Amino acid sequence: MREEIDVIAVNDEVELYVEDVGPEDAPPVVVVHGGPGGSAYVLREGLEEELAGFRVIYFDQRGGGRSPELEPEPRLFTVDALVEDLEALREHLGLGRWGVLAHGFGAVPALEYARRFAPRVAALGLVGPWVSFPALARRVFRASLALRDLPEAAAPEDPRLALQEAFGALEPKAVFDALMFPSEHGRMEFEWLSEGAGILGNDAPGQMFVYNGLWELDYSSRLLELPLEPLVVVGSLDGTSYPEQAETVVDLAGGRLEVVEGAGHYPWIDQPAAFSEAVQGFLEALEAG
Repeated sequence: MREEIDVIAVNDEVELYVEDVGPEDAPPVVVVHGGPGGSAYVLREGLEEELAGFRVIYFDQRGGGRSPELEPEPRLFTVDALVEDLEALREHLGLGRWGVLAHGFGAVPALEYARRFAPRVAALGLVGPWVSFPALARRVFRASLALRDLPEAAAPEDPRLALQEAFGALEPKAVFDALMFPSEHGRMEFEWLSEGAGILGNDAPGQMFVYNGLWELDYSSRLLELPLEPLVVVGSLDGTSYPEQAETVVDLAGGRLEVVEGAGHYPWIDQPAAFSEAVQGFLEALEAG
């Protein structure tokens, strides 16, 4: 199988680690990982079989994963910057139109890219999308109460206060694990893949996005301006995305919602066969161009 690995300069300040795999003449698709920060490694491990036969662009977002580190400057870590990186990457590779497949936080730059560069997008797929971070903060707050066997209570209106209370007695990882993984098996497989990557984490992207107001970000109103309809795939047990966020995307932008029963935030790990069936609509749209 063809595989080209490179570090590509998208402007004078930013370089991206990129893996370009599959037949050069096949329909292209770019995979946008979650985070903010992180790496495309686990997504490639999970999606490579599904995307066999396509030309797939996996990349680590600016400042994170295997991409070169950046100074922790807020101006370098914005949704607009991530969108501009996507377009610069497409231009660098000489691609006309491509599919965009995003996971978790990656849904926000993917949606904004599709809104601004719709003629460049052959198909748009979102897996477990995060679009309203105040809504996510409320879910985190409720999960923290449940883990501590405390009675249900309304979350503070300010999402920063909700998170402060949620993480006052628990590590963020414990809360997010409870929301994302419906089984210990799924969590352990994800961690096995992550640890196998051997990629040292870089906190700058996440810290700078929080500094820039990540937890006040609600992309929902922009969905009305989306000129194409996405396929949204979500696990029925994904406490970070379903039902509020995944359903909101389809309610406001149109498209189709595919629910993978018994799956969490990584449905290809929890229910691989059902996930494979759920993404067929995206792959068919990608082939149609």
